[in-house]
Amino acid sequence: MAIFKRSARDTTSQPANADEVAADVDGDSAVTPDAETPAEVVPHVGISVSTFGAPAQAAAPAQPERTVTRPPAEAPARTETVTGMPDNTLVQAALASLPEKPGNVDVMNVMRQSMQGTMYVRVRGDARALTAEGKPITLAVSQIDGARFLLAFTGGASLRASVEADGDRDTSALGLPVANVFRNAIEGPYEGLIIDHAVAGSRIVLPVQLITKAFEEGDPAFTIKNLLAGPRSAETAAAVGEALAQAPLWVAAGPAGDSGQLGLAESRTVSGERRLEVHSHPLEVLVLQRGDRPVPVTAPQLARALQSNPALNGVIVDPGGPWIHVDRADLGPVLARADEPDPEPAPGAPAEPAPEPPAS
Repeated sequence: MAIFKRSARDTTSQPANADEVAADVDGDSAVTPDAETPAEVVPHVGISVSTFGAPAQAAAPAQPERTVTRPPAEAPARTETVTGMPDNTLVQAALASLPEKPGNVDVMNVMRQSMQGTMYVRVRGDARALTAEGKPITLAVSQIDGARFLLAFTGGASLRASVEADGDRDTSALGLPVANVFRNAIEGPYEGLIIDHAVAGSRIVLPVQLITKAFEEGDPAFTIKNLLAGPRSAETAAAVGEALAQAPLWVAAGPAGDSGQLGLAESRTVSGERRLEVHSHPLEVLVLQRGDRPVPVTAPQLARALQSNPALNGVIVDPGGPWIHVDRADLGPVLARADEPDPEPAPGAPAEPAPEPPAS
């Protein structure tokens, strides 16, 4: 595996905003030649992304009630295995749950959990000094069978493992919002992104086609996912309610019934509360493996569905976890858009009927 192989296209832009941080992985600043280690086996599976954004059909009654075991509402507690470098514990948990031979759903689960927070890249030299001087930076890459992959890391421990694996100590870490990491993978000459490549049993490849499609289908800022992955407070539900009024949304549609109408998934609590399931990305629907398909829904459509069915107490957002209940009291920004017309379909695209609310 060639690390830091130099090429004009290995050079990426400087950090995009002040939230990005640079941290040294090792205090040894001695310059060493480009390091090479034997190619390693990393989980890499082909994946179809054609199911994203499936066209909506007439969606209507609620699906039959299903008993499910809900995952934890909140992301794993935040840790710092290297001081000043918060670990992306949500991605780490997704990697730790991988089977020996990951399948498509496993890859999609890591992809969806990667759409929040910060990840790290390795930089040749001192990242902080290079960015301060306005100089280009060279990112660490891996070559497998001639294909190039960008390397990304969930925290300090996996970065240290990478340094120990190749012995190149003229290296530092650059923390980036995951959106910037994905843009580098998409815009560079890469076949994908390898996360935590030097951590045996907890590493995977995200193919560039999957990253690109996931980026196209979702909110580029990953607003809802970041809110759900972050620390919770009394204001979190209201913040999610505000984000629901602006971000792309999906509902889970099941098979059509005798009437030909699709059923929309809803959740019922032990106390009898009913909530419409709302998802921040189509992958959130697909990884549940219930046979549902993601159907896009606008904020005005969601508002009208809630207004027409007073029995709904609100919504549950991203029930695959991390998730949150948002009551009607915190859905004011969504409900305020009920009278807005739906956007015009793109030229040449068939008009899609608005999803109908679950039956009372």
